[in-house]
Amino acid sequence: MADFVTEFSRSLPSIADGVRVTVQATVLSAAVALVVAFFFGFLARSPRLLVRGSTRITVEFFRGTSLYVQLFWLFFALPVLGFRLEPMACAVVAFGLNFGAYGSEVVRGALNAVPRAQWEAAVALGMSPWQRMRRVILPQAWVQMIPPFGNLLIQMLKATPLLSLITIADLTFEMDQVRSLTGNTAQAYLAVLVIYYALAAALNSLMKAVESAAKSRLGQGPGGA
Repeated sequence: MADFVTEFSRSLPSIADGVRVTVQATVLSAAVALVVAFFFGFLARSPRLLVRGSTRITVEFFRGTSLYVQLFWLFFALPVLGFRLEPMACAVVAFGLNFGAYGSEVVRGALNAVPRAQWEAAVALGMSPWQRMRRVILPQAWVQMIPPFGNLLIQMLKATPLLSLITIADLTFEMDQVRSLTGNTAQAYLAVLVIYYALAAALNSLMKAVESAAKSRLGQGPGGA
């Protein structure tokens, strides 16, 4: 145990870098996933059958295939086809598309959950489609999106150990180096568990704050009333 503590202390700068890389990948991937989620979520409500059908096929492809395989395909197969991305770019694209596909169902469901009367009232007020969406529909739908988006964000954080498979020195990679040097597997992975839990708790608190702010703008109380 003493050897592990000593090596852990000595490796703190590297571990801190690993935490930074993990957080960076999570934040960048979340930004891409949010764009993808709204893009496909809106397309899924298109009145055109061809648009809806192609959107459904695309979403189901990314939801139905392994993130592990998608990540490896971008990293190893794309260069064979003449396209090469940096490891972090591969990770952000893979995570963004995969989790964005799941998020698109959140967007579609939240928009559909807004009462029809709200849509009709916005039309009766003479609002343009953009005004209806921005001022009436989206603020109500956004409140419903935040909790599942928060869950997806935590799931994305927990998927970041896959980064080490494409040569990215994330938190798991750095802690594995400590484990290799000390041979203390239990202590090393207990430390990883605690750090990931702290990061997840921070993200959870952030999303709860975002949800409270969104509800306040709608005049809802903490209980959603």
